[in-house]
Amino acid sequence: MIDITADLVRSLVSEQFRQWSDLPVKSVARQGWDNRTFRLGDQLAVRLPSAEGYVAGIEKEDRCLPVLAKDLPLPVPAPVATGRPAAGYPFPWSVRRWLPGDTVESAMDVDRTELARDLGSFLTALREVPPLQGMAAGRHSHFRGCHPSVYSDQVECALDKLGDVVDVAACEAVWASALTSAWPFPSTWFHGDVAAGNLLATGGKLSAVIDFGTCGIGDPACDLVMAWTYFVGDERKVFREAVGLSDDTWRRARGWALWKALVTMADLSSPDPESFQNRVLVQVLEDPVALG
Repeated sequence: MIDITADLVRSLVSEQFRQWSDLPVKSVARQGWDNRTFRLGDQLAVRLPSAEGYVAGIEKEDRCLPVLAKDLPLPVPAPVATGRPAAGYPFPWSVRRWLPGDTVESAMDVDRTELARDLGSFLTALREVPPLQGMAAGRHSHFRGCHPSVYSDQVECALDKLGDVVDVAACEAVWASALTSAWPFPSTWFHGDVAAGNLLATGGKLSAVIDFGTCGIGDPACDLVMAWTYFVGDERKVFREAVGLSDDTWRRARGWALWKALVTMADLSSPDPESFQNRVLVQVLEDPVALG
């Protein structure tokens, strides 16, 4: 993993975009895994892939975000410039307009039920954007938007490793249910990483959606995993109603949430029953919404 620091960003900006060389550079408080983000002055942000596997998202976002922004009800990042690989940093990188707000995971005043409704409406609008400029789901999206069976081997391996930790039979039942259907309609836009860290809130309300690096065209079931990673109880029901998708889609979405929880737990040397992913797994196995 490359050590991406404010000094590195300052050097890249000074070398390639002299008009911004006097602007202060400051790391954002909460960083993502795929990319590192820095404030550049008050109006701009610099976004740098953390590894080669995430580089494809730069060009894709540069092309797709202006298209999506025209039809979506909430702001998304607006590309301003694209930087070149340089000494000390081997990948392309981007400059975006800064979007104000706190991530939903860190905001203290979010109305969770209203968030469920607003996020569902946003995802509905995303599915309705004409898909002409999108890329079919595949490796560039880390297979988000594909059928969840693409990760069957990983689920099987994780269950083998976690056999003494999780209810294997219950997990296998959820996974089998997820594989019994496929998206029966023309492919639609999906975000690919709908998570509390990629949603911004201001004044307690959802105000922007960021990080479209895994977006594409395919099955939107992958975008529903916040039903189990964030929402609980009636919030989950509100989210489902606002999204407006079929029972089969929700079963595939539940499979996506199961896969992520299991493979993350399996990667740990000693699975922690109090970990976030274990709590997600409990929600997935106990959930009545996807049974519907």
